[in-house]
Amino acid sequence: MLGEDHSLLCDFPQFKEKINALNASDQSFAAQANRYHELDAEIRELELNESPIGDEPMHQLKQERAALKDTLYQRLL
Repeated sequence: MLGEDHSLLCDFPQFKEKINALNASDQSFAAQANRYHELDAEIRELELNESPIGDEPMHQLKQERAALKDTLYQRLL
């Protein structure tokens, strides 16, 4: 669905406490989570504005977001 929020807390509510703890204690996790949220917000905004960029740049943004999400998820397990 276009414009859907894919923030870590929305997608992984069961890890809320761990996400907050890692954001506070692990600089690497916090930096990756911040980049993930920046990408998610950018993608959501582009989707809501009818994707004013080409398909390939949008695909690259989504691939980067997915890769970060996978990395962050592995840190939550």
